[in-house]
Amino acid sequence: MIHPQRKFVGVFGANDPEAGREACETARAVGRQIARLGYGVVNGGYGGTMEASARGAREAGGPTIGVICTTWHSQPNPYVDQVIRTESLRDRLARLVELATGGYVVLPGATGTLLELAWVWEYTCKRILDRRPLVCLGRFWEPLLAMMSSRRASSGEVIAAVEHPEELARYFPAAGAGFVPS
Repeated sequence: MIHPQRKFVGVFGANDPEAGREACETARAVGRQIARLGYGVVNGGYGGTMEASARGAREAGGPTIGVICTTWHSQPNPYVDQVIRTESLRDRLARLVELATGGYVVLPGATGTLLELAWVWEYTCKRILDRRPLVCLGRFWEPLLAMMSSRRASSGEVIAAVEHPEELARYFPAAGAGFVPS
């Protein structure tokens, strides 16, 4: 059951078993930090850094939601409290974005993570989606952020980048305090 009073942060990341121990430990720290700030974690529900962020949130006492797609036959990871099944990738992405009322954290990933980032970024820039924190973690996305900001400076105004999970508190105030853009 989705907690109606709890805001959830969408954590976008890779389902890659080759993501590596460091990437998974970072994702786990992100999940813990988000939960400590009073948010739940919603993500794609599968393995890799998605599993690690759900695990971190669960360890810190936060609820987790995994939005999976019947297109793939993978099972949700064991740290998801609630599984939401969708019929298509588009429906999955729309549901992830909709449930992330507290904002988004983008971990290093591949084309699926890029799709999630691009959807939220474009919808925020075009004011189709209410402005929420959109934060990339680490240096992985820096070339993309720089390239897009050089093309259209205003696109950089709705996105931020941080090096460490602890820095997320600058963008995700204790749940209930509300988001104020910097």
